[in-house]
This record gives sequence, C-alpha cells and structure tokens, in this order.
Amino acid sequence: MRQGVSADQHGPPASTAQTGATRAAGARAPSREAVDRLLADSLLRAVRGTSAYGGVVYLRSPDHRSLVLSTVVGIPLHVIDGFRRIPVAAPLPAAEAYRTGRTVILADAEETMRRFPRMAVGLPYSYASASIPLAAADHGYGALMLLWPGSAGGPPPGIRRQLRTVANRLAGGLAAFGEEVVAGPEPKVLRLPPPTDPATLIGSLDWEPATGRLSADEELGRILGLGPEEFDGRWATLVARLAPEDVRPLRAAARAALRDGRPFSRQVGVRDHSGGYRTVELRGRVPLGSAHLVVTVLDSTAGAAAAAAVERLRDGVFALHPDGRVAYVNRSAELHLGARRSQLIGRNPWEVLPWLTDPVYEDRYRAAMVSQQPTAFLARRPPDHWLAFSLYPDSYGVTGRVVPAAPSGEHVDALPEAPPATPPRPGAFYHLLQLASALTEAVTVREVSECVIEQILPGFGGQELALYLARDSRMHLVSQSGYPTGFLDSFEGIPIRSRLPGTEVFSSGAPIFFESPRELLAAYPGIPRDEMCAWAFLPLIASGHPVGSCILGFDHARVFTAEERSVLTALGGLIAQALERARLYDAEFALARGLQQALLPHRLPAVPGLTTAARYLPGTQGMEIGGDWYDAVTTPMGLCLVIGDVEGHNVGAAATMGQLRSAVRAFTSGGSAPDEVLARTNQLLLDLDAGLLASCCLLRIDPATGRAEGVRAGHLPPLLRHPGGRTEVLALDGGPLLGIDRAVHFPVTEFLIPPGAVLALYTDGLVEDPGSPIEQGIDRLRSSLAHDLTGSLEALADRLVGDARGSSHRADDVALLLAGRD
Repeated sequence: MRQGVSADQHGPPASTAQTGATRAAGARAPSREAVDRLLADSLLRAVRGTSAYGGVVYLRSPDHRSLVLSTVVGIPLHVIDGFRRIPVAAPLPAAEAYRTGRTVILADAEETMRRFPRMAVGLPYSYASASIPLAAADHGYGALMLLWPGSAGGPPPGIRRQLRTVANRLAGGLAAFGEEVVAGPEPKVLRLPPPTDPATLIGSLDWEPATGRLSADEELGRILGLGPEEFDGRWATLVARLAPEDVRPLRAAARAALRDGRPFSRQVGVRDHSGGYRTVELRGRVPLGSAHLVVTVLDSTAGAAAAAAVERLRDGVFALHPDGRVAYVNRSAELHLGARRSQLIGRNPWEVLPWLTDPVYEDRYRAAMVSQQPTAFLARRPPDHWLAFSLYPDSYGVTGRVVPAAPSGEHVDALPEAPPATPPRPGAFYHLLQLASALTEAVTVREVSECVIEQILPGFGGQELALYLARDSRMHLVSQSGYPTGFLDSFEGIPIRSRLPGTEVFSSGAPIFFESPRELLAAYPGIPRDEMCAWAFLPLIASGHPVGSCILGFDHARVFTAEERSVLTALGGLIAQALERARLYDAEFALARGLQQALLPHRLPAVPGLTTAARYLPGTQGMEIGGDWYDAVTTPMGLCLVIGDVEGHNVGAAATMGQLRSAVRAFTSGGSAPDEVLARTNQLLLDLDAGLLASCCLLRIDPATGRAEGVRAGHLPPLLRHPGGRTEVLALDGGPLLGIDRAVHFPVTEFLIPPGAVLALYTDGLVEDPGSPIEQGIDRLRSSLAHDLTGSLEALADRLVGDARGSSHRADDVALLLAGRD
C-alpha cells in the first residue's frame, strides 16, 4: 500500500517508461512557445480559481528520470531552487502524485513533515499544498502543485474536484501535442495580474493639430474623467478638461514637434471630480512622414500621492520584489539602514548591507514569502544600533517596516556578533539538508549510490556522476550514471597514486573544478574525455580519512560560484560518511543473511506424484533478520509440509527458528502425528525459555490418494487451488501460538487434494498491508492464485512473491511454500 497519498484516484497511474509509444492520433509536433503558453494560462487560471497564492508546473525530463520545474507563479524562483529538478522516485509530493496518479494534499507544516520530511527540510515553513498529476490517456506528463498560506487551515474545502478538473484540462491540452512533451531548458516565471487598479494610468491619443481631430483609447477617457460616450474626438472637448493656462503652451509644443520632427514632453493640469486640477504628463512623437502626433498620457497622481505620504512617515518603509530585490525605500528607511536608495534599489538587502549577510535574515524573508504570514526579527547595525524589522508579504512581494528597537537579552544571544563575510545562502543549506535527509534513509552502498545520483544530478543539473571507493590502494567504481558504455573501464582499479584528477583529490583531500575542456586538458594533457564540458572532482573524506572520490560532469561549460564549490565540497563529506556506514552495514548484513540462509533447506525433496516450490525474501528494512522458515520432510506416511514464523527480527529469533525447524523435522521423521509434532514442539519452545512465541502450520499429504491432514498453531490458513481455478481458504482448526501454554491441544483437520490442485502455505509478510485487515491480504493472494495462468509451479511462486520483491519498504520477511499434486 502506498503511503502519504490521499485516497482520491486521479486518473490512471502515470507511466514513466512509455518509450516508443505511438503518438496520439492527430497530435501535432510540440512547439515550445505553444506549450509554455498553455502552461502559463492554465497555471494562472488554477491559482486564481482556487485562491492559491502561487503554484508550479513540473514536466518530465527528456530521460524520464526527473520532473523539471517548467512554470512558476507567486513563488520566488530562488526559494524553490532546490526543487527545480526532482527525481521521479523521490519521496516528494509532486513526484508521488506523478508516480501514483493520485492527488496529494498536505493541510499544514505538520502533515508535510510527517508524510514528506524531505520536502519539509527543503522548505521548512508553514504552508498548505496540493499536488495533482497531469495524465491523459494513460500517459503521464508531470504534476501541478498549488500553495496556500500557512494560516489558511489548508486548501479550501471541497477543492479536490476543482483541482482534478484543472489538471485534466491541462493534461488534455498537453496530450494534443503528443507524448513527447517534456520540460524546457529553463522555467518560465509568470507575474500575477495586479489585484487592484494600477497607481499609474496610461492613455494614448492620435492628434492632428492642423484639423483638431483626435482619436483616443478608453484609458485616456478615464484620465480625463469622461466615459466612452462623452468623448466626441474634438480638440475643444479635450481643452475643456485642461487647465486654461496649459492649453497654449501645449499647442505650441505640438506645432514645434511637427515642424522639427522631434518628440516633446509637457505636464498639464487635468480637471478632477472635486473641481481642482491634477498633473499628468503628455509625451508626443511624430511618426516618420506624417503630419500628426501620437501622444502618450501618464497619470501617476495616485502613485505619487502614496509615495509622498510614505515619505512623510518617521517609520522606515521599504518594498521588496518577490525575488527579494528592493523596489522602494522611503527617506526614514535610508536613515535607519545607513544606505542610500541608489545603493539599495534593485538589489537584495543582504547583498548591500554587511550586517544583514547572515542567512538568518534572508531566511525570514523566505519564510514570509512561502508561508504568506507576517514575520519579524531584530538585527544589529554596527556599532550598536538595534533595529526591529517587520515583513508583510503577499504574492506580489513584501512590504517591510524598520524602526529602532531595544532588544531583549534573548534576541541578542540569538544574533551573531560578527556575520561571516561571504556566508552561504539558505538555499545552499537546504540543499545540504535535503541530501542529508535522503541519506539517512539509505542503508546499503547501492541505496546510498542511488540516492546520491538521484539528488545531485538533478539538483546541480549534471549529466554524469561516478563514485569511486579506495580498496587495496586502488580505486574501484561503486556506481555511475550517464557515462557512455565502456568509458570508465580503463579507470577501474587504477592505483591511488596515478596522476588523474579523481585520484589526486583522493590523495590531497582538496576538490578540483574545471569550467571548460580547455582547463582540463591544460592540467592533464591526453586524459580521456567524452562530451562533457565542465567537471567537479570531489574528495570523499570520512572521519578525517579519504575513502574515495566523486566525479560530476556537465554537458556545458559553466562557472562554479564560491557557493557551489562550498556546497559540493560539503556534499562530498556527507556522501563519504554515508558510504562508510553503508560499507559496514553491507558486511554485517551479508553475515546475518548468510546465517539465516544456512538455517533454511537448500533443496526440497523430490516425491513422486507431488511437485514443490519455495521462496524466501528477507525483510528490506534495517539489519534485523527474521524467524520465518519452511521445510518439506518425507516420512513413511507421506510428505510433510511445514511453515512457521518466530516473533521478532534479531539473531535470537533466527536461532530459535533454527532450533524449532530441527525439532519439527526430527519429530516428523520419527513418525509422530501432526498434532503430536506441534505439541512436542510447543513443549520444546517453553523449555528453551527464549521468551519468544512462534506460529506454525503443518500438513501431511499422501501423494497416492491426495488425502491430507493439517494442523495449525496460530498460523495463517493455507490456500487450496482446485484444478478448475477455484481457490479456497482451508478452514483448518487451529490452536494457540507455540510457547504460550504446555497443556494445549492442536486439533487435526482432514481434507482431500484432487489431482491438478495446488496448496499454498505462506507467512504474514506476503499478505500484510499496513492499514488494511489481514483478511484483505489473504483474499488478494487467493484471487492471484485463482487467476494464475503460468502452468508452472516455479513461475507461480515467482509471480506470487513478485509484488513483495519489488517493495523497497517491506519490513517483514516472506516465506512461501507451494505443493502441486500431479
């Protein structure tokens, strides 16, 4: 069962491997401009129609391994930079929606942390979200994600149907372009339309001074205070709205412009509704070879009045664009910040003011923009000027207030005395945290390698990655992605003292960056290279000791900023620690699994008239080993089939399992009846005093007649598939678990196995599904067995455990024992 997904099904699951599929009939070749226009229109409509403050659209990458951010609105691009490219397999809401075809709704920060901790690490703010798959005709294109303020209590009630409608409409539009629609090279950032009338009105008119004829747009009518039916296109009507003293100079400027062919600009007074005049600006030009003027009229009265009002405040007031750049500061803010407007406008405050360079301050801005909730903080402007900042966000940016403040001791302790000169930005920290979070879930070397490939290649836009570990003074490839077939063969097993960048970073402990092929060839003449154009060679250092190297390749020349170099170097340390831990785990895991496998039968006996097959899958989580076992024992009375499960997942459980299996084998080989075998095994388990309980199911079958008798001790009932396909759960009378009480009886049930029938014995790991009754799992197994068409017992065994084998989060072991009567 998939976790962290809402219950509503949104179309068929999106396949990520439908390569070579036939294009939809009538589909036209995708135009990048047309696709971008469709995404923009649909995203803006979705945001406005659902009261969201922002949203993004992800489309598949060309290799289908990642989802790439294609369109964004209402959210600063740099804030979600760590999620520009996400692996399809990542435990993130958009990827989950794309993989499963289900809508993922997260009501608040707590639910995000519980269900998708990696998302919460990368965006540790308060917000609600919904991720909806974009799929049409069994084909997945990507995912739509919308965000609501953290204070909104989640998405609006009843929004699910509307979200599905929006996503289906967008997916249908993408389907018209065919199945090859993928993400473009760069995301498109959209602007939300202004929520109110603009502070500056712009109108236009075409004026022939010689005749006095005018033609104007509706906006000019608004500026003049005239409705569409009131403006008759006459010069006299325009003059009647102007201040009398401005009419003659305006006409003179227009005639001079016509005579000299030069543009003109004049300010004139326009009558307002109160009977007074407000100032507007007229800018005219003469089109080449004509005798008329094209005039633009700008009315910035409201904006100028607002700016003047803010300038009169003693509080510092400033405005930030959504990306954090300063759009406006009043005079008081200049004084409080100790910087001129010319220094601040168009730049981030933390780039201009050294005392705001600590990432904690930028993080407050990010928190305001993502949560859409006001936030506040204190900062110290040297030498000892404490300032209180308040940030008030919406989708269009941030309005800020700054005033002098006397901080409490608590705030002073939390703030740095001397911020670093060039600290890494919060986005870099969150990228590190995302990889660290992902690595905590990876336990084997293979899982760590896959995690690194999934995180670093999409996160930094790389195309190739290779991980090497040192062993016996040589470098050995652990994992790679993106390299041409056979390209790395010549580097396998090279001595660690070889003069190559991958070995030199291992020896020196210092990373090497090449921003172009020319730089690489200049440093290492003749080195084999492929089509990559930039490289990062990173040392893998764990606990102060080099353990290997990581090579990252890019298909275009690039400049590695100081921040990127710092982050990549830090990532190398995280990778090294994870690989060292995973190497130890793999060694111990192999030892534990070897012990467990040694306790199970290596082969099943061949019995005329019966065919048997068995499968065992260890649990996939952690180092623990389980107590599941199975066996088949030939006796003078027939073949005994045994399956059991000792509680717990540790060496003690495995040891107890081995003792019980040996005991059951000895008792059955000695000719004991099935009920007596379990009774004696129960006595043995109590005598061992292991403090563990066990379940067991034992069937004894006469191959010649098909007569069988079975006994259960707290174990799941076996299944019987009849020759025609009908499959039933055998209602064997059962006793309690082994290890509870000495004075217990295990009743025997007799039944008949017809020729061509198949028996299935199994442990709970095969049918357990968290959140569902065990009976549902048994019924699914019964249905799967009933509809089998393989015709082979071995193939049937593989198919029945196939789903469990593919699960990466199965905690329990699985044992399956099949027997078919010829």
